[in-house]
Amino acid sequence: MNRLKIDRSFVRDMIERPSNQAIVSTIISMAHHLQLQVIAEGVETKEELAFLQEHLCEEVQGYLFSRPLPSEEVAFYLQAQKGAS
Repeated sequence: MNRLKIDRSFVRDMIERPSNQAIVSTIISMAHHLQLQVIAEGVETKEELAFLQEHLCEEVQGYLFSRPLPSEEVAFYLQAQKGAS
């Protein structure tokens, strides 16, 4: 399936800026009408994550979850997350 990515410049300050919220929610709605999945980048707070989940954004990435990792560290990270749950 094709994806549409929301740039972090829209996600950043989304909670404090209603105009960013309007842009992000509109992008998500438009993508869904075009039968695209949505991934938002730059998610750094639980409030941003909650807003994106409320608006049915399928995927997110950002420092809320992890810093960027070299490929050889990903397996260790995933194993540690599995053990923490």
